[in-house]
Amino acid sequence: MFHRLRSNRASLAALAALLVGILGLVVQWIADPSKFGDAEQSFGITFPPGIIFILVAAVLMVLTSRWWWHPVFAAIACLWIVGAGSLADQLQPNLTSHNAGTVAGNVVMAGGLIVALVAGVVSAVGTLRSRRTRGARAEAPRAEASRS
Repeated sequence: MFHRLRSNRASLAALAALLVGILGLVVQWIADPSKFGDAEQSFGITFPPGIIFILVAAVLMVLTSRWWWHPVFAAIACLWIVGAGSLADQLQPNLTSHNAGTVAGNVVMAGGLIVALVAGVVSAVGTLRSRRTRGARAEAPRAEASRS
């Protein structure tokens, strides 16, 4: 199941970048736990729910690693947290916070997730191209055999 994931460096980079995104959230959580007070209603503790979202994306990426589209989960995590967070004006206040831990954690999280997006796209495109190339090479001998 993990063979394609191990052989695809871009997929591994996307997974590692997702973990960097989690690290950024942990830094923010340590710097200002009260920032995640809204999650206490859902989880019973003050906890950044983005950690669960990113972990689920990483697990889905690993479980679907046999298909070329498996890195889409890294891209979705980035687009949801960084893209939607920016559009909802939730990312920018953390970048201008007076708490250095919040700013550092936010930069690490956003940077990791953006790298996950880029690596995920590179992985998906590369895997799809290699599949098409392998398919074309497999078809060539059959086409020549049928002509003779």
